[in-house]
Amino acid sequence: MTLKQQTLAGIAELSGKGLHTGSEASLVLRPAAPGQGIVFRRTDIDAAPEISARVDQVVETERGTVLEGEGGVRVRTVEHLLAAAASLEIDNLIAEVNNEEPPAADGSAGVFVELMTKAGIVQQEPEAEVWACATPFVVEEGESRYAVLPHDRYVLASTIEFDHPLIGRQHASYEIQPVLFREEIASARTFGFYEDAERLRAIGLAHGADTDNTIVLTKEGLYEGVELRFSDEFVRHKILDLVGDLALLGQRIQAQIVAERPGHHGNIALVKGIAEKIRQQRAARRVDIDEIVHILPHRYPFLLVDRVIEYEKGDRIVGIKNVTINEPFFAGHFPGMPIMPGVLIVEAMAQVGGLLFMDSFENPEEKVVYFMSLDKVKFRRPVIPGDQLVFELSMVKRRGAVCVMRGTGRVDGRVVAEAELKAQVVDR
Repeated sequence: MTLKQQTLAGIAELSGKGLHTGSEASLVLRPAAPGQGIVFRRTDIDAAPEISARVDQVVETERGTVLEGEGGVRVRTVEHLLAAAASLEIDNLIAEVNNEEPPAADGSAGVFVELMTKAGIVQQEPEAEVWACATPFVVEEGESRYAVLPHDRYVLASTIEFDHPLIGRQHASYEIQPVLFREEIASARTFGFYEDAERLRAIGLAHGADTDNTIVLTKEGLYEGVELRFSDEFVRHKILDLVGDLALLGQRIQAQIVAERPGHHGNIALVKGIAEKIRQQRAARRVDIDEIVHILPHRYPFLLVDRVIEYEKGDRIVGIKNVTINEPFFAGHFPGMPIMPGVLIVEAMAQVGGLLFMDSFENPEEKVVYFMSLDKVKFRRPVIPGDQLVFELSMVKRRGAVCVMRGTGRVDGRVVAEAELKAQVVDR
C-alpha cells in the first residue's frame, strides 16, 4: 500500500511555561507544504528564522533535545511535540514558538496529540518517505545500547534500570501507531529527582519543572501530591522520548528497535547511525542514461548529464558529464583552442540538480524544472576535451515546489565551477 505524506488540516494553539526555561511561551501549529518536513519557527526573532527538525541540527542532549539553526538560533525540548507528530504520521508541520522552548503542558506528549488530532490530519499528494531496516545492526553510546532489526511495522521496546524503589528495572514494548500511542504512551510524563533540582537549575535547566509537569521523585518514593498514571510510567516515557528523537530522521520507520538504558544522547547516536545506513544505501544507487532520459526533457545536443553515481533522495546527488572533442559547441568555442562554455557548465550542473529535485515528486517524468535564479556563480579553471566533470549538488532549502541548491563542479578533484541555483518544479 502506498503511504502518502500528511499534514495538519487546520491550526492549533497552546500557551504555557517551558520545562527548562520556565518562561511563558505560545505555540502555534500550522499545516506545511509537501516535502517541507517538520520546522520550528521562532516568531519572537526578526525575520522569524526556521530550524528544521533534523538530526544534523542537534547541538545538545542534556535533559532534552536542543536544535540549532543559522545564526545560533535554538529551540529546546522538542522531543514531546515530535513524538506526537510521529505517532500520528504527520510528515509536514510548522511549529511557531515565541520563545526558545515550547510549552511543557503536563510534561508528556498527550496535549500535543490532542491538539493535532483536533486540528485534523489531511493527506498530501507525494508519497511518504519510509525507512525500512533491511539488515540488523547495533548502536552503542555510553550506557545506552540499541539493536535495530527488520520488521513489517514500527515497534519499540525499552528496558530501563534505576536504583529507586518505584522504578528498579522496567521493560515495555509497543507498536508505534496512532491509537496505541495515544492510549498507552502519550500521557506518560517526564520524571526527575528532587535532589537534582538545585544542580539542574544551576546549569540553566528545570526552571519550569514542578509537580504539574514532572513526576518528582524523592529518595523514598513520590514527592507529596504526585501520583503515577501507570506503574511503569517511567519506561513508557523513555519510549515516548525515543519516538520523538527518532522523528529527527525525517522519515517514517519500519523496524523493531530494542533499547537498553536509552537517553537523549544515545537516542541521537542511534538516529545518526540509521541516517548513515540510509546514506550508504542511497550512495550505492546508480542512475544510467536510460533513466536520466526518462526524467529529464532535454535531448541532443542539450542533454549534458551522462550518469548519476551517488544519490541521496531529497538531499544530495553526484552526476558526471564526459566532455569529448565531438561536442558541437567546440566547433566555434574556440577554433584551435576548445574550451567548454561556462554557461553550459552551469547548465550541466543545473540538469544534475533537476534530477535531484524532480525525483522527490511523484511521477517526475510528468514534471519539468525551471531555474529561477543563479547566485554566487564562479568559474575556477577551464574545462577542455577529455575532462570528466563531476557535479555535486546539495539541497539547501526547500519549500513546496521551490528549492535552493548549492552545486560544485570538479575535474580530477579540483573545483572548476560553483553556484547556488534556485528552481521551481511545474507540470510538464
